[in-house]
Amino acid sequence: MSKRFQVPHIASSEITPESVYLRRRQFMRAAGAAALPLLAGGTGAARAAQTGGAPLDFGRPAPDGGLRTDEALTPFDDVTAYCNFYEFGTDKGDPERYAHEMSTDPWSVQVDGEVARPGKLNLEDILGSFDLQERVYRLRCVEAWSMVVPWVGFELAALLRRFEPTSRARYVSFETLYRRDEMRGTRSFTSTIDWPYREGLRMDEAMHPLTILAVGLYGKTLPNQNGAPVRLVVPWKYGFKSIKSIVRIRLSEKQPYTTWQALAPHEYGFYANVNPQVDHPRWSQASERRLPSSLFKPNRIPTRMFNGYAEQVAGLYKGMDLARNY
Repeated sequence: MSKRFQVPHIASSEITPESVYLRRRQFMRAAGAAALPLLAGGTGAARAAQTGGAPLDFGRPAPDGGLRTDEALTPFDDVTAYCNFYEFGTDKGDPERYAHEMSTDPWSVQVDGEVARPGKLNLEDILGSFDLQERVYRLRCVEAWSMVVPWVGFELAALLRRFEPTSRARYVSFETLYRRDEMRGTRSFTSTIDWPYREGLRMDEAMHPLTILAVGLYGKTLPNQNGAPVRLVVPWKYGFKSIKSIVRIRLSEKQPYTTWQALAPHEYGFYANVNPQVDHPRWSQASERRLPSSLFKPNRIPTRMFNGYAEQVAGLYKGMDLARNY
């Protein structure tokens, strides 16, 4: 095993007690939309406040190789209060205000298409079958703001392998939950989105070790507004690629339909790799506003190619024109 993905020693203080692990079923039924408390240890002062209850079950901390960053974490309140989740409205505060109306219990994810063993996983199966890690990633929105988020999740590749992709599987598409009665943004007369929300990746992007399915952040279960109970996180791409509240994953031979590419193909391409050299038609992508930030205390920083993950992912796009394949 290369040094890049070497697993470090786990401190005994970070090991989840057996009693907590065995309480997962009770926890899942009791948690609902409520966030759970911070894990002990790990990412520093931002975890200091304890709110009571049982933590998510970690198998091991994330190894090296771009899976962590030493940059300051965006405060929990900013991560959960400043969101894009148009199913609940277009204002940044709408998801926090209204996402509690979405039920996440029970939940399942259907996997089909170019796989040998199509099927469905319930959320309890997902939490009990995959080794959860903390991944501290940068999140760069196409709107030129950014965060640093300590996600809890597992590699998407591990889930896909379980369903045995066929040799014809070249792309992976994702679909968000669509319930009009629980998602007021989908009932808006001004919405131009063809619900449900859809996104996609090339197969090699989906299988890359940086690509994860997140089930938590800051050691807590995902709040609804951040994509509960399971969302995609692809840290070298603009945030709209990291689709929330996933209910279906489909593997295909042809490039899938994606929501923003269909709405405005001249603005939002299929690849959506973070690229400071290719501007959005309406604004520059050369820099970003790192949250927390305000009018009187702006926190603007240069944007890095592939959001700072070029060493890990640039090889996926060797020989491609990244301005044309935006």
